[in-house]
Amino acid sequence: MTETTRPSALFVCVHNAGRSQMAAGFLQHLSGGAVEVRSAGSMPADQINPVAVEAMLEVGVDIRDQQPKVLTTDAVRASDVVITMGCGDVCPIFPGKRYEDWQLDDPAGQGIESVRPIRDEIRTRVLTLLDELGVEPAAATA
Repeated sequence: MTETTRPSALFVCVHNAGRSQMAAGFLQHLSGGAVEVRSAGSMPADQINPVAVEAMLEVGVDIRDQQPKVLTTDAVRASDVVITMGCGDVCPIFPGKRYEDWQLDDPAGQGIESVRPIRDEIRTRVLTLLDELGVEPAAATA
């Protein structure tokens, strides 16, 4: 696939510090770069949730170098699939875009024992998304 034909996905949550970062990390890792990945938040936090980082490191996905980013209209416009996680109404809607809303618990303020099931649910949903995009998982062991 060429750079211009790669499918693209945008994960959006309020703080862009937990769920959306974990989803973006999984999609980047599991697609092996075959999908263009973006994440953003309507009210980005100062840093990624350290417990989310720890939970992802446990399964071999390093998101330590990521920073919360503000949601822009351009990011939505440039994405084929927009997946919201608890921010719904603040996401700009463009005709012809595919939108999904993933109902997931917020890992903010939770310990690692509570974040692991959220992480695992996100991984399952990302694998389903890859299948729907017609992309073979590159790193199915994560």
